[in-house]
Amino acid sequence: MERGLFGMVSNAEILSGGIIRLQIAEAEVNDISIRFLDRKTGEPTKGKTKPETILRQLTTKKGQVYSMLQGKRDVDTVLTMGIMEDVSFIPQPAEDTGKVDLIMNVVERPNGGFSAGGGISSGTTSGSLPGLIGSFAYSHRNVFGRNQKLNISLERGQIDSIFRINYTDPWIEGDDKRTSRTIMVQNSRTPGNLVHGNQPVNNSLTIGRVAAGIEFSRPLRPKWSGTVGLIFQHAGARNEKGDPKIKDHYNSPLTASGKNHDDMLLAKFESVYTGSGDHGSSMFVFNMEQGLPLWPEWLFFNRVNTRARKGVEIGPALCLLSLSGGHVMGNFSPHEAFAIGGTNSVRGYEEGAVGSGRSYAVGSGEISFPVLGPVEGVFFADYGTDLGSGPSVPGDPAGARLKPGSGYGYGFGIRVDSPLGPLRLEYAFNDRHTKRFHFGVGHRN
Repeated sequence: MERGLFGMVSNAEILSGGIIRLQIAEAEVNDISIRFLDRKTGEPTKGKTKPETILRQLTTKKGQVYSMLQGKRDVDTVLTMGIMEDVSFIPQPAEDTGKVDLIMNVVERPNGGFSAGGGISSGTTSGSLPGLIGSFAYSHRNVFGRNQKLNISLERGQIDSIFRINYTDPWIEGDDKRTSRTIMVQNSRTPGNLVHGNQPVNNSLTIGRVAAGIEFSRPLRPKWSGTVGLIFQHAGARNEKGDPKIKDHYNSPLTASGKNHDDMLLAKFESVYTGSGDHGSSMFVFNMEQGLPLWPEWLFFNRVNTRARKGVEIGPALCLLSLSGGHVMGNFSPHEAFAIGGTNSVRGYEEGAVGSGRSYAVGSGEISFPVLGPVEGVFFADYGTDLGSGPSVPGDPAGARLKPGSGYGYGFGIRVDSPLGPLRLEYAFNDRHTKRFHFGVGHRN
């Protein structure tokens, strides 16, 4: 019973010498089948998901003694696929004595549909509706009945725009390591003010990127996952009229090649440790991108970026420490420099106002505590530096704008849990005696 085994002691015989002989009947799994039920009537119906797509998720196999604990874990696993509304295991006696047939009842969710929403971009800090973004998306959760995901989305803001197509197979057929595959196509336009800000009025700068690639991910060990991929990117800068630009207002170059666009083929590796998955749990991310110059004009560089977080509970309060850093070697686009400062970096500064460089380090400490219901209070302090690497970015865009290269900020705020995630309102002071409000949705990166 402690192991959750489906069985019973059917007889007990006391022998001489204090020996007891127990006869134990165990329910061996004879067969496992999938039964689809209608969402409204609960009656059996024809399902859209292929049964083998569900069966390969199960750890319960034919020939095993049926464990109710193992069956519960299998039910939870099938629910995490995201395509089922309800799942249950029903054991029934098999024709063979001592065996059991398992029927998994499943109720499928609607496969997909359209959605709309909104959000905030921290990269836009001026205008009549600074940072507001609207989104429209179509998603299909169960393409071909194999739990494959198709997402087509469009996000549009005052300056930002991202059109993205993602096609994901969460578990490649025939692979026993649970490897997933994602094919991605993306066309984006983002503000160029993080690195090349302070443009003249009515002379805004945007960075356009067209990218396509493929990524493979799989669990490496408990709480660890790894991703490798190959991505091609075509990127360049444009002015408010949409005309290509190769230099900014300060005559700093906007591309590494000196042409209207930079092309690069990126080999990507990423390893992630997620702890328990909660916001206050430990987290570590290591990311490396290598530019492959298979064509003479393609950029050759190596970029490493890492983030770590550790949470410690002190009574009802949570102390959260985080550290991030990175470095780029080689010939890279100036607008790809690490930008420091802003809502998800050093609070008290505008986005990218501390500096931009080939290297960076940002540390942050927060103490959050419950106030009332879904409301939390928080005190925080941040520090960031480009490690003296600002002048090594082509054209020294940070030096031309007199960015300090390092700075700190501190302050307080409130957070409110919502269906969109935590809503953050923070008031910060920096080391240059400037005060600034920050508003964000979701946890800090």
